[in-house]
Amino acid sequence: MYEEKIRRKFNKACVDYELLEDGDHILLALSGGKDSLELCRLMAQRSRLLRPHITVEAAHVIMDNIPYETSRIYLEQFCRELGIRLHLLHGRFEERADTRKPRCFLCAWHRRKLLFTFATEHGFNKVAFGHHQDDILTTWLMNLTFEGHAGTIRPKMSMEHYPLQLIRPLCLVQESWIAEVARQQGFEQQKTPCPYEEATRRKDMSDIFQRLEALNPEARYSLWHAMENCRRPDLS
Repeated sequence: MYEEKIRRKFNKACVDYELLEDGDHILLALSGGKDSLELCRLMAQRSRLLRPHITVEAAHVIMDNIPYETSRIYLEQFCRELGIRLHLLHGRFEERADTRKPRCFLCAWHRRKLLFTFATEHGFNKVAFGHHQDDILTTWLMNLTFEGHAGTIRPKMSMEHYPLQLIRPLCLVQESWIAEVARQQGFEQQKTPCPYEEATRRKDMSDIFQRLEALNPEARYSLWHAMENCRRPDLS
């Protein structure tokens, strides 16, 4: 049931936001979490269709000095069974080099820089992330609360410093659906969780978002429509 719901929302996002085009060479950011694993499955299935014709490969970034690990053997087997080539990218960062930013931000920034550089150097024109609807709404609430603006993660955006577009085909999918499919499919969990993830504003805002849904089960849809109205000029 949930798998079909996810597939319908995935297809709707790809059409509504024009995420896929004929000839796309897409690099999928495979963290090893449930969201990126499910996106990998969906993108592998989508790549077998004739139109639009796309090619998909995956990249897993390993920060050698951060104890945050997913079984590489599992990821290699997972991608091999899907017929997707997997690239393992290594990097590191010194968390004391810039104390103005939280460690979570610095780690994510270095991971993405490594990913974008690899994508550019190897002829990819798009990078796909596994951000779901909960991620996008939580980011929106964070920016409203802490930054005073209504910006958030967009389903599709062009980068300023790289010849790449970023796409998020799970943007209409609820996290709870992915969690259920991950349980049904037996996705292997990360061996060592991120050491920073519990100490972020995102975790606090995610808890608030869950409380809003407890108050009103339709809260996510009201928030999504409000967010779309705020940023509609950015989607053209």
